[in-house]
Amino acid sequence: MEELRDERVNLEVVSSDLVYEGAVWDVRSDTVRYGDGEMTRQYVDHPGAAAVVAIDDDERVVLIQQYRHPIKERDWEIPAGLLDVTGEPPLETAKRELTEEVDLEADRWQHLISMHTTPGGNDEIVHVFLARGLRTVETDYEREHEESDMRVERVLLADVVDGVLAGRLRNGILATGVLAAAEVLRREAATH
Repeated sequence: MEELRDERVNLEVVSSDLVYEGAVWDVRSDTVRYGDGEMTRQYVDHPGAAAVVAIDDDERVVLIQQYRHPIKERDWEIPAGLLDVTGEPPLETAKRELTEEVDLEADRWQHLISMHTTPGGNDEIVHVFLARGLRTVETDYEREHEESDMRVERVLLADVVDGVLAGRLRNGILATGVLAAAEVLRREAATH
Protein backbone atom coordinates (compact mmCIF):
# COMPACT_ATOMS: atom_id res chain seq x y z
CA MET A 1 0.00 0.00 0.00
CA GLU A 2 1.17 3.53 -0.76
CA GLU A 3 1.62 6.08 1.98
CA LEU A 4 -1.72 6.38 3.78
CA ARG A 5 -3.26 9.83 3.28
CA ASP A 6 -6.56 11.61 2.82
CA GLU A 7 -7.49 12.14 -0.81
CA ARG A 8 -8.82 15.39 -2.28
CA VAL A 9 -11.92 15.03 -4.50
CA ASN A 10 -12.90 17.77 -6.95
CA LEU A 11 -16.62 17.58 -7.63
CA GLU A 12 -18.69 19.79 -9.89
CA VAL A 13 -20.68 22.16 -7.69
CA VAL A 14 -24.15 22.57 -9.19
CA SER A 15 -25.20 25.17 -6.63
CA SER A 16 -23.87 26.70 -3.43
CA ASP A 17 -26.24 28.77 -1.32
CA LEU A 18 -25.66 30.78 1.84
CA VAL A 19 -28.31 29.50 4.26
CA TYR A 20 -27.22 31.53 7.29
CA GLU A 21 -24.60 34.23 7.73
CA GLY A 22 -23.15 34.27 11.22
CA ALA A 23 -20.75 36.45 13.15
CA VAL A 24 -17.97 33.84 13.06
CA TRP A 25 -19.06 31.20 10.54
CA ASP A 26 -21.79 30.62 8.00
CA VAL A 27 -24.02 27.72 7.01
CA ARG A 28 -24.00 26.71 3.34
CA SER A 29 -26.02 24.27 1.26
CA ASP A 30 -24.13 22.77 -1.69
CA THR A 31 -25.45 20.53 -4.42
CA VAL A 32 -22.71 18.57 -6.18
CA ARG A 33 -22.53 15.93 -8.89
CA TYR A 34 -21.50 12.66 -7.26
CA GLY A 35 -21.40 9.31 -8.98
CA ASP A 36 -24.35 9.04 -11.35
CA GLY A 37 -26.39 11.76 -9.70
CA GLU A 38 -26.42 14.76 -7.45
CA MET A 39 -26.45 15.20 -3.70
CA THR A 40 -27.12 18.17 -1.44
CA ARG A 41 -25.27 18.72 1.83
CA GLN A 42 -25.44 21.50 4.41
CA TYR A 43 -22.35 22.37 6.43
CA VAL A 44 -20.74 25.06 8.55
CA ASP A 45 -18.35 27.17 6.46
CA HIS A 46 -15.58 27.87 8.96
CA PRO A 47 -12.47 30.09 8.64
CA GLY A 48 -10.22 27.55 10.42
CA ALA A 49 -8.15 27.97 13.55
CA ALA A 50 -4.74 27.59 15.11
CA ALA A 51 -4.06 26.07 18.53
CA VAL A 52 -1.05 25.75 20.82
CA VAL A 53 0.18 22.97 23.09
CA ALA A 54 2.45 25.16 25.23
CA ILE A 55 4.73 23.06 27.43
CA ASP A 56 7.04 24.59 30.02
CA ASP A 57 10.42 23.28 31.18
CA ASP A 58 8.71 21.16 33.88
CA GLU A 59 6.61 19.35 31.21
CA ARG A 60 3.46 21.17 32.26
CA VAL A 61 0.87 22.08 29.63
CA VAL A 62 -0.75 25.51 29.73
CA LEU A 63 -4.51 24.92 29.82
CA ILE A 64 -7.41 27.33 29.82
CA GLN A 65 -10.92 26.69 31.04
CA GLN A 66 -13.79 28.68 29.63
CA TYR A 67 -17.53 28.44 29.12
CA ARG A 68 -18.69 26.92 25.82
CA HIS A 69 -22.37 27.50 25.20
CA PRO A 70 -23.16 24.63 22.78
CA ILE A 71 -22.07 22.06 25.39
CA LYS A 72 -23.06 24.22 28.41
CA GLU A 73 -19.77 23.43 30.14
CA ARG A 74 -16.57 25.14 31.18
CA ASP A 75 -14.23 22.79 29.37
CA TRP A 76 -10.46 22.59 29.50
CA GLU A 77 -8.76 23.63 26.28
CA ILE A 78 -5.42 24.66 24.86
CA PRO A 79 -5.00 28.27 23.67
CA ALA A 80 -6.53 28.65 20.22
CA GLY A 81 -8.12 31.15 17.90
CA LEU A 82 -9.70 31.66 14.53
CA LEU A 83 -7.77 32.27 11.33
CA ASP A 84 -9.60 35.57 11.07
CA VAL A 85 -6.79 37.94 10.06
CA THR A 86 -6.54 38.02 6.28
CA GLY A 87 -3.24 36.61 5.05
CA GLU A 88 -1.96 35.66 8.52
CA PRO A 89 -0.26 32.24 8.46
CA PRO A 90 -1.51 29.71 11.05
CA LEU A 91 1.78 29.86 12.99
CA GLU A 92 1.42 33.62 13.43
CA THR A 93 -2.18 33.12 14.59
CA ALA A 94 -0.96 30.56 17.14
CA LYS A 95 1.69 32.98 18.42
CA ARG A 96 -0.87 35.78 18.67
CA GLU A 97 -3.37 33.60 20.51
CA LEU A 98 -0.77 32.38 23.01
CA THR A 99 -0.03 35.99 23.90
CA GLU A 100 -3.65 37.18 23.87
CA GLU A 101 -5.06 34.30 25.89
CA VAL A 102 -2.34 33.49 28.42
CA ASP A 103 0.27 36.30 28.24
CA LEU A 104 3.03 34.02 26.97
CA GLU A 105 5.55 33.88 24.15
CA ALA A 106 7.71 30.92 23.14
CA ASP A 107 11.25 30.55 21.81
CA ARG A 108 10.66 27.29 19.91
CA TRP A 109 7.72 26.39 17.68
CA GLN A 110 6.96 23.14 15.91
CA HIS A 111 3.96 22.15 13.79
CA LEU A 112 2.28 19.10 15.36
CA ILE A 113 -0.80 18.35 13.28
CA SER A 114 -3.51 19.80 11.10
CA MET A 115 -6.92 18.26 11.65
CA HIS A 116 -10.48 18.48 10.37
CA THR A 117 -12.61 18.76 13.51
CA THR A 118 -15.95 17.49 12.19
CA PRO A 119 -15.67 16.69 8.47
CA GLY A 120 -19.25 15.46 8.24
CA GLY A 121 -20.61 18.82 9.38
CA ASN A 122 -18.08 21.58 8.77
CA ASP A 123 -14.98 22.44 6.78
CA GLU A 124 -12.95 23.66 9.77
CA ILE A 125 -9.26 22.82 9.83
CA VAL A 126 -7.21 23.42 12.97
CA HIS A 127 -3.43 23.71 12.83
CA VAL A 128 -1.88 22.67 16.16
CA PHE A 129 1.60 23.78 17.18
CA LEU A 130 3.95 22.78 19.99
CA ALA A 131 5.46 25.77 21.81
CA ARG A 132 8.44 25.48 24.15
CA GLY A 133 10.79 27.90 25.85
CA LEU A 134 7.89 29.81 27.39
CA ARG A 135 8.21 33.27 28.88
CA THR A 136 5.65 35.65 30.36
CA VAL A 137 4.94 38.91 28.56
CA GLU A 138 2.88 41.91 29.56
CA THR A 139 -0.09 42.61 27.34
CA ASP A 140 -2.95 45.05 27.35
CA TYR A 141 -5.27 42.65 25.54
CA GLU A 142 -8.80 43.03 26.89
CA ARG A 143 -10.52 39.69 27.40
CA GLU A 144 -14.30 39.71 27.06
CA HIS A 145 -17.28 37.34 26.90
CA GLU A 146 -16.14 33.73 27.55
CA GLU A 147 -12.55 34.91 27.98
CA SER A 148 -13.42 37.42 30.75
CA ASP A 149 -13.41 34.78 33.50
CA MET A 150 -11.09 32.29 31.83
CA ARG A 151 -9.06 30.14 34.19
CA VAL A 152 -5.40 29.37 33.32
CA GLU A 153 -3.52 26.42 34.82
CA ARG A 154 -0.29 24.55 34.15
CA VAL A 155 -0.83 20.81 34.42
CA LEU A 156 1.68 17.98 34.02
CA LEU A 157 1.54 16.57 30.51
CA ALA A 158 1.13 13.03 31.89
CA ASP A 159 -1.89 14.15 33.96
CA VAL A 160 -3.51 15.77 30.92
CA VAL A 161 -2.96 12.60 28.87
CA ASP A 162 -4.50 10.57 31.73
CA GLY A 163 -7.50 12.92 31.77
CA VAL A 164 -8.00 12.53 28.03
CA LEU A 165 -7.75 8.74 28.14
CA ALA A 166 -10.10 8.55 31.14
CA GLY A 167 -12.70 10.68 29.34
CA ARG A 168 -12.55 13.56 31.84
CA LEU A 169 -11.12 15.96 29.23
CA ARG A 170 -13.24 15.79 26.09
CA ASN A 171 -12.24 18.81 24.03
CA GLY A 172 -11.14 17.34 20.70
CA ILE A 173 -8.46 19.89 19.91
CA LEU A 174 -6.95 19.53 23.40
CA ALA A 175 -7.06 15.72 23.18
CA THR A 176 -5.52 15.48 19.72
CA GLY A 177 -2.92 18.16 20.38
CA VAL A 178 -1.79 16.82 23.74
CA LEU A 179 -1.58 13.22 22.52
CA ALA A 180 0.45 14.36 19.50
CA ALA A 181 2.76 16.43 21.72
CA ALA A 182 3.25 13.50 24.10
CA GLU A 183 4.25 11.29 21.18
CA VAL A 184 6.67 13.89 19.82
CA LEU A 185 8.32 14.20 23.24
CA ARG A 186 8.45 10.41 23.60
CA ARG A 187 10.18 10.08 20.23
CA GLU A 188 12.63 12.85 21.10
CA ALA A 189 13.49 11.13 24.41
CA ALA A 190 13.98 7.81 22.61
CA THR A 191 16.61 9.31 20.29
CA HIS A 192 18.65 10.90 23.09
